[in-house]
Amino acid sequence: MGLASRHAVAVFLMLTSPALLAQSRYNLQPPATGIAAQIYDMHTLMLLICLFIFVIVFGVMFWAVIHHRKSKGAVAAHFHENTAVEIAWTVIPILILLGMAWPATRTVLEMKDTRDPDITIKATGYQWKWGYDYLQGEGQGIRFVSNLSTPREQVEGKAAKGEHYLVEVDNPVVVPAGKKIRVLTTAADVIHSWWLPAFGVKQDAIPGFIRDAWFRADQEGVYRGNCAELCGKDHGFMPIEVHVVSQEAYTKWVADRQAAMAAAASAGAREWAFAELVEHGAKVFAANCVACHQADGKGLPPAFPPLDGSKVVLGDAAGQIEVVLKGRPGTPMAAFGALLSDADIAAVITYTRNTWSNKTGEAIQPSQIAAARGK
Repeated sequence: MGLASRHAVAVFLMLTSPALLAQSRYNLQPPATGIAAQIYDMHTLMLLICLFIFVIVFGVMFWAVIHHRKSKGAVAAHFHENTAVEIAWTVIPILILLGMAWPATRTVLEMKDTRDPDITIKATGYQWKWGYDYLQGEGQGIRFVSNLSTPREQVEGKAAKGEHYLVEVDNPVVVPAGKKIRVLTTAADVIHSWWLPAFGVKQDAIPGFIRDAWFRADQEGVYRGNCAELCGKDHGFMPIEVHVVSQEAYTKWVADRQAAMAAAASAGAREWAFAELVEHGAKVFAANCVACHQADGKGLPPAFPPLDGSKVVLGDAAGQIEVVLKGRPGTPMAAFGALLSDADIAAVITYTRNTWSNKTGEAIQPSQIAAARGK
């Protein structure tokens, strides 16, 4: 089916069955918030206006071509100007534009009204993951990193693609239904964009700046989006997943998260066995490092250097700890000190120093990471 035919089908669906249109792959996602519903309705209105103008303009044009062709003996009229026509083709478009601008302006103003939120969440874009901090409201103090959870076998074409291929994460954002959620967006490296179509939210995340948006989802469910700003090699691998749950379920999630954070803090205070560090480090590496440094540790030089045989990895542990904690300005190497716990960093460093051809036999303990942080 050609492009024109596909557009014709979409318009036919819109004119004959709004319910079918909502399910059509050619339209916006079904709205889950009031703002998204306004955007959806405005999109439909604009399309109808454009369709009406198209029919009128091309209808008059083709009528004129057919009925005033030379073979019928038509003779072109000669006139210099027509004041009434000129006024009409100036005033009518202005009225049409004003009619389109009114609902658009009203929606944009409402989109920007982030006052009095129930919960405030900061979303920080990294290459290529999202970090979330619950800054205000129930759940304040919760923070985590959200990575793509689609198995590498599916990404590499070695296994059948799952239902939520490339739009599933290991740590989704969880919010209660019916509450106003303010989202602050920023980035640690390059420009990203936090885009959740069903909520009508698309806000750029810019390094050094704080932007904001908001949503209130009344319907419980799982909603998915993506980074919508080209941000490098794995731009297509940093999805967004938001779970809207009941107030009771949200309160339970907050309690579970806070317990997990307390457990992680206690894990950083104990001595880990070497094998335990390597096993946990493999999981941390797979979730946070494999996209750049690759599963075989060979990296993708020159942007993403290899870890296998690396002088940094095989050198003094303090140097590698410094790099992992603070990153390397001017390179894609992010500062993981704000993203990972002491135990996670100790484990992943131990893993990289004792995997592939790297065999230092050295175990890095969480206490060493805490000391490097200056705790």
